[in-house]
Amino acid sequence: MTRVLIADHHTLVRAGIRSLLELVPGVLVVGEAFDGREAVSQARKCHPDVVFTELLLPHLNGLDVTTRIKKDSPDTQVLMLTSLGGEEYVSRAIQAGASGYLVKDAAVAELAQAIDAVRRGEVYLSPGIPRGVLTRKPRRSPQRRKGAWAITERQREILKSLAEGRSSKQIAVELRLSIKTVETHRMRLMDRLGIHDVPGLVRYALRTGLTKL
Repeated sequence: MTRVLIADHHTLVRAGIRSLLELVPGVLVVGEAFDGREAVSQARKCHPDVVFTELLLPHLNGLDVTTRIKKDSPDTQVLMLTSLGGEEYVSRAIQAGASGYLVKDAAVAELAQAIDAVRRGEVYLSPGIPRGVLTRKPRRSPQRRKGAWAITERQREILKSLAEGRSSKQIAVELRLSIKTVETHRMRLMDRLGIHDVPGLVRYALRTGLTKL
């Protein structure tokens, strides 16, 4: 049996992934985690063969989770399962020690295919992700790289909305926030990413796959 751990901060997403994996012959789901710290803790307790983890987890992001799990158990294979499909994210995940990268709009069959691939010692990438990312070096400086992974889920929502052309007022209405709160999040985004204008934020969102033209 292939023992699998699922880490995602959305309860319904975890439940959906679990129900699909439980239909795969030879797969046993041994645990779930709602944030990065819990993922590392559960991995130490459950000793999974494969870990499916979201990239943007609370407390510890998917990169840190991958690094810590691989340090504790080098034979455990980590698969990113996330909504972010930008090549920069893929490159960093592989460099952190992940054995594969799936986007959440992937075909259901990919779950089993990815498990089979990493158990054979291969790297699995969802169709559409170029294999060239496996050898690509990250382009950002350490300071900006740290900021990129420090983005909260709320800030990611606001960044996506800004990139899609919505005004602060429109975002405030959609997310039920005050305009001042939206503006504060925007300033913190610029500070964390080292980007100092809205066009720069738009380019960043497009480059990392957060939104599309």
